[in-house]
Amino acid sequence: MTETFYDVLRRQGISRRSFLKFCSLTAASLGLGPEFAPTMAQALETKPRLPVLWLHGLECTCCSEAFIRSSHPLASDVILSMLSLDYDDTIMAAAGHQAEAIVEEVVTKYKGNYILAVEGNPPLNEDGMYCIIGGKPFLEQLKYAAKDCKAIISWGSCASWGCVQAARPNPTQAVPVHKVIRDKPIIKVPGCPPIPEVMTAVVTYMLTFDKIPELDRQGRPKMFYSQRIHDKCYRRAHFDAGQFVEHWDDDGARKGYCLYKMGCKGPTTYNACSTTRWMGGLSFPIQSGHGCIGCSEDGFWDNGSFYNRLSDIHQFGIEANADKVGGTAVAAVGVAAAAHAAVSAIKRARDKAPTSTGGNSK
Repeated sequence: MTETFYDVLRRQGISRRSFLKFCSLTAASLGLGPEFAPTMAQALETKPRLPVLWLHGLECTCCSEAFIRSSHPLASDVILSMLSLDYDDTIMAAAGHQAEAIVEEVVTKYKGNYILAVEGNPPLNEDGMYCIIGGKPFLEQLKYAAKDCKAIISWGSCASWGCVQAARPNPTQAVPVHKVIRDKPIIKVPGCPPIPEVMTAVVTYMLTFDKIPELDRQGRPKMFYSQRIHDKCYRRAHFDAGQFVEHWDDDGARKGYCLYKMGCKGPTTYNACSTTRWMGGLSFPIQSGHGCIGCSEDGFWDNGSFYNRLSDIHQFGIEANADKVGGTAVAAVGVAAAAHAAVSAIKRARDKAPTSTGGNSK
């Protein structure tokens, strides 16, 4: 596995021009300036492909389904060229003992120099017997693969937070990866599923700069999780104006008003949905007429109904409160006028009052 990403592309007939275009577009998708394109090109030309073990615990495979739909870079480029995806029991050809032997081979041969990607989470109840891989608890496989890895990527809300498996009452005692593995750097890429381009961009960043991206206090890449969906939502102007959908398919819904009153969790959800969007930038849930359910936030399954309105969000309400603001202004003017009149009357009364000399009057 000394072949570089560029070597693979050349072998496949990709021109130098197309390769440089790929680097420029990928840098842009990472939020980097055009000056980083040459840096990315040099890294992909010189660095060997990175071995990756992709494990699956308790999950629905939606993260893998999202990953293979990335439009830039294409998942096929990431898997077949940029990475050396040595183990992924969902898409690999090998099965049984031959498949499980690959894990041991990578852990031994590339000790300290492979990435562990985890989709899903381990259950702790009954000694992990609620999720069995190759005849052994997934918990055991996870600990074994993690002990000598370079870093861990927790794909999706299952691996990052626990998701539906860890929702109350959590009979299997499912926990996120960081509750089991505590001595390795962990990059959390939450979402149910994460945005495909976010997944591939995180991998590309690590390959290019040989380090993990800058993370927020919860362990998420800042380049994609530093802003709320609400901050860049195209319906934000309607929120600020107090224009809301009151009922599904009402006139406000047809006009594209804000979905806050229908339970949209965009004001409390950190993700790139409103900017990167889905299906190659085509759309995202709010654009399709459904509020954000906050799937990339910790405990979103236990935070009440998806259609319950958030109660602690304060909007500007310029138009919705115009009458109220106007009435308040009029009242304030009235009070001020009355006060002014009272002060003037008192002053006039004082001016008209006889002046006392303090002695005998004549």
